[in-house]
Amino acid sequence: MRSFLLVFINSAIMKKLFFFFAVSSLLPFLARTQTIMPLYPDSIPNSRPIPDREKSGSDNEGRLIISKISRPTLTLFLPPKGKSNGTAVIICPGGGYWVEATGHEGADVAKKFNEFGVTAIMLKYRIPDDSTMVDRSIGALQDAQQAIKIVREHAPEWTIDPIRIGIMGFSAGGHLAATAGTHFATALIPNHRNTSLRPDFLLLIYPVISCQEAVAHQGSCAQLIGKHPTQDQIDYFSNELQVTDHTPPAFLVQSSDDPAVNPANSILFYEALLKHHVPAELHLYEKGGHGYGLFVKDNNELWMERCRNWLDTNGWLSSATAPSH
Repeated sequence: MRSFLLVFINSAIMKKLFFFFAVSSLLPFLARTQTIMPLYPDSIPNSRPIPDREKSGSDNEGRLIISKISRPTLTLFLPPKGKSNGTAVIICPGGGYWVEATGHEGADVAKKFNEFGVTAIMLKYRIPDDSTMVDRSIGALQDAQQAIKIVREHAPEWTIDPIRIGIMGFSAGGHLAATAGTHFATALIPNHRNTSLRPDFLLLIYPVISCQEAVAHQGSCAQLIGKHPTQDQIDYFSNELQVTDHTPPAFLVQSSDDPAVNPANSILFYEALLKHHVPAELHLYEKGGHGYGLFVKDNNELWMERCRNWLDTNGWLSSATAPSH
């Protein structure tokens, strides 16, 4: 009986030790793969001094959403050590410029990119709000520009090739990503090192593109530029009108039955890219709805695999130019 107790006790101790060492060995990996940092090291531009009112909650499907964001952050998701191919993607979750779906349109997507060897950076951008910003229309764009600047300036540290940094967005986050890809020539943030604010490619998933009345997602546009914008404001934030020969290559996904954002948004942007001879690929599914994240609703199609193929075709998944560790 005594020997049985000793064996049982030793076994329990060994299990605890194994658990301790397993967790201890995992902590550096977790610390390396996910790091949250303030977007701005000092003061936030175009910001009013008010208390932080940020709230976390869930949508009708139990997915994480965050509202009332006035302190933007970056969450860095690094691929396993030795797996990085040098490409990075900044991810802008959607939410109508009211909230941000940082789970299924943020962290889940970032982890998938890590499987491809891509470094992912989730941007938690400011929600347009007159109480938190001097000019609500440019706050999110400032955050996108700052994110590109930060990632490019930290490229050697994060094993990133500085000419392989893309930006991705879902729904209203797609509008933000498209805006960053068409308005990079004018810096809206301090940029003393004159770091390039141009993303190298765009990944736009069921994106809001236009604020023109015929096709606009009125909720997103009203939240961004108000209910009574000028025509100049409408045109400025209608990204299909802002495409030039220098707009980055783009990959777009949307569904024909999208009940929230008119598929014409993706089509108009795609056509503008073709007009300016910018490489582009559009996947327009017959069914799928809106807000589905990685998995098209009621459809076995995995659009992320199409995205992976497009990235690979354009050389962004090759390790040939990735910086060494």
